Amino acid sequence: MKRIKILTVCLGNICRSPAAQGILESCADEYGVDLEVDSAGTAAYHVGECPDSRSIEALGDIGITIANQKARRVVLEDFDYFDWILAMDKDNLNYLRQIQPDNSHAKLVMFGEFAEGVSLGEVADPYYGKEDGFVKMREHLQLMSQSFIEHLTAHS
Repeated sequence: MKRIKILTVCLGNICRSPAAQGILESCADEYGVDLEVDSAGTAAYHVGECPDSRSIEALGDIGITIANQKARRVVLEDFDYFDWILAMDKDNLNYLRQIQPDNSHAKLVMFGEFAEGVSLGEVADPYYGKEDGFVKMREHLQLMSQSFIEHLTAHS
């Protein structure tokens, strides 16, 4: 299987999408799949910042390090560079659809609905909540990542 390039996207790129990036990278290693993963936000609130400390901690608890990531905003070139752009929720998916250039290369989907018949839902934004929201986010992203990688390997 050739290298697959994936961009995970949430609003600010400090909670959900960096966590999804870290978990997808970890799953790819576990499954022996060649992925290049990056993350971005649809808004520029946190450009250049590290992920939220609660995301860093929630992933660190399972041995995944995301502390070196830096937030960035989605750019139009992403739609041709990446094979898949995975939105964490419907609002971000709708925004990405609005800015997606015609005839772009990337498959743009909500991460929880990447294939026909798959409905793992939206990834709730834990930003304004407590630490347990970040653990729930991590667990949800782990399930989604495993399912997504199994989809990729079954359709390669």
